[in-house]
Amino acid sequence: MNESLDRIEQTTTGEKLQPTESADSDFVESHCGELLARYEKQAQEPRLSWTTHLRLLRKLGEGGQGIVYLAERPGADNFTLPVAIKFFSPERYKTPEDYDADMVRIGNVASAVARIQHGNLLLVQNYLDRERIRVMIMEWVEGFDLRRLLTPRMYNLMQDRFSQKRWLQLNQVLVTAGPEQPRFKPGLAVAIVRNCLNALGALHRHGIVHADIKPANIMLKASGQAKIIDIGSAFQLNDLPKRRSITPAYASVEVLHGDETTPLSDLASLGYVLVELLSGQSLFSAEQDAGKLLYAKREVYDLLPEILPEEVVRNELLMSFIHGLVAPRPEDRFQSAEAAVVVEDGAAAFHRQLVKGDLASEYENDIRVWIEELLELEAKGQL
Repeated sequence: MNESLDRIEQTTTGEKLQPTESADSDFVESHCGELLARYEKQAQEPRLSWTTHLRLLRKLGEGGQGIVYLAERPGADNFTLPVAIKFFSPERYKTPEDYDADMVRIGNVASAVARIQHGNLLLVQNYLDRERIRVMIMEWVEGFDLRRLLTPRMYNLMQDRFSQKRWLQLNQVLVTAGPEQPRFKPGLAVAIVRNCLNALGALHRHGIVHADIKPANIMLKASGQAKIIDIGSAFQLNDLPKRRSITPAYASVEVLHGDETTPLSDLASLGYVLVELLSGQSLFSAEQDAGKLLYAKREVYDLLPEILPEEVVRNELLMSFIHGLVAPRPEDRFQSAEAAVVVEDGAAAFHRQLVKGDLASEYENDIRVWIEELLELEAKGQL
């Protein structure tokens, strides 16, 4: 027994960890003296410096804040990692100093978000200054954002590409035709919003407001879960931005009115997304001026029975949930992402409310299969 143990190399990554053992049929004396010396030197260095190269592959999107690329970060021995890179543009700033000040604020937010590491929230990997231009390195999320999934073009392509049997199944379980764009079935829409609320809850607990919840900033991943992305407009409650960047069609009533943006503003924006998913139509036009948008958002609460399909309207639980998100006055909304929802039979925990009745089904596997099918079509150039 002891002889066998003598022929086993034992390694460990910590003094209190159980060693990892590897056994070979023949023990070979190491001749890596010089290499071992390099290892020991590097492993004890208090500071490491090396250069990382990134190869830009294709543009993912462009907006008022800058441009985002899919890139590849190569390592040693054929290792590669896909990442998303966002270059922050100084175009909308009056002076370079204004740009620098706002970039410092965004850097602080990025650092805080990177430490949260929530499964439904974008993972920030680095934040760099390249000749004064700020660059954020983020995880590459494989999947599709809701903006793309909600287009009539995507719906028509799915109808053309899927078999008749699969198409009928999709229409019964996940997505069907709406007045203007595809309409998500209630179970699927609620599953997505659950994930988003989990992410918002994590942000809000750390004193961060996302401030730009909209379909383009919500991804459905190949894993079957939803993930909130793009934190370029996010801010910490103890470090308010001097200028706000908003998407008017999804901004809450108080934000459009010029009042303070709070975590409850995020909930209203998510509520507008939910109603759009369920109704199959855009609630507010980006072309509307602020006055018309304010009026429309104050009226949407009363117009829900006309906007939403019958299967949603007759579900009191779901309607109560929607009301708690899109209420025009912040004090009438849920007071946090985890807040209790008050219903006729008393107060009940938020997540318990969501899984009652016919909303109890889990849709993660259905989403996973659907997104994998779409990714396969995209890889073939059919989307």
